[in-house]
Amino acid sequence: MRSRRIVAALLLLVAGCSEPPEQAGFAGLAESGQSPATVPFLQPEPGDRLTFPEDFGPHPQHRIEWWYLTANLETSGGEPLGLQWTQFRQTLEPRPPTQAPPPPSRWPLQAAWKAHGAVSWTGQHRFAEKLARGDVGHAGATAEPFEVWLDDWQLTSEGGSDAWRLQVSAADWSYDLSLRVQGEPVAHGEAGFSAKSASGEGSMYFSLVDIAIEGTVTVDGQTLSVRGKGWFDREWSSQLLKAGQQGWDWFALHLDSGDKLMAFRLREGEGGFVSGTWIPAAGEPVALGPGDLMLTPGSLRGDMPTRWRLQVPDYGVDLSVKAPPGDYRNRGQFPYWESPVSVTGSHSGEGYMELTGYGGE
Repeated sequence: MRSRRIVAALLLLVAGCSEPPEQAGFAGLAESGQSPATVPFLQPEPGDRLTFPEDFGPHPQHRIEWWYLTANLETSGGEPLGLQWTQFRQTLEPRPPTQAPPPPSRWPLQAAWKAHGAVSWTGQHRFAEKLARGDVGHAGATAEPFEVWLDDWQLTSEGGSDAWRLQVSAADWSYDLSLRVQGEPVAHGEAGFSAKSASGEGSMYFSLVDIAIEGTVTVDGQTLSVRGKGWFDREWSSQLLKAGQQGWDWFALHLDSGDKLMAFRLREGEGGFVSGTWIPAAGEPVALGPGDLMLTPGSLRGDMPTRWRLQVPDYGVDLSVKAPPGDYRNRGQFPYWESPVSVTGSHSGEGYMELTGYGGE
């Protein structure tokens, strides 16, 4: 899940617009008008299916997509360390996936890109963002070989589809990580179509939920050896939030039992739309609808609900989820909360939480 304001900022800053688009839907996508191109934007709908490895690559006929990794790591000294990497693609002019982009010499602007990176360690949260114009070599993605890059921030496959390397560097921190993908992609919702409201808006959404990670993280000149586990999301759509939805609360949890849980709530008025996926250690993933899953906010840290109760009664799941001490806002053009979390209750574990749309963010 991602904030529509992040994508509006991407359009404003990279496309050189004087004003952001009207925010009726996700990044103003719901009523943003017709593209001047003859090729239409596509909107995911029930019945669409995932295709691999193609869906690891870009979807230039959809308006918005992202590649997203969170990781719960531990240093060699036993200290917890969390990190995030996300790359966004905003399509400005759609084209069929089989059609090559215009030559860079024409300085095309069919797409704009943004990347976010963060390191959370010892109560300190460090964040950076980068922007790039599409189709001129500064940023891009391919499915075979799998690569996603924005300048020197790079996620690349190495020696096979299950071995990746992630390199990200900012002014006072960096990381260089080896990722080993374990298990098959998990399709959320209905075979990959993930509804985002009762009225049918949605996206295509899948995850790799079992990634072994090791490497180094450097903070203020100190290089730390780290290892742990990661969670990778792929999502694309042409319309995600409908008018009236203020933001979302999203969780990706690794439980010590070997089970995993993805859950989100899209807030609207006094209620909202809830969905998720229960991923048992043994057996097939189970889609969770509004009647199967309860997300209840608890105490606040400032304006952020940093404690939660997550319940999946049919599977005996009753979890207390909380963020560690500190402020984990990603303070880019439009801030949002992205933090590691600990899990207690019916199951213990750890994971990540994202909160958007609070306090005017």
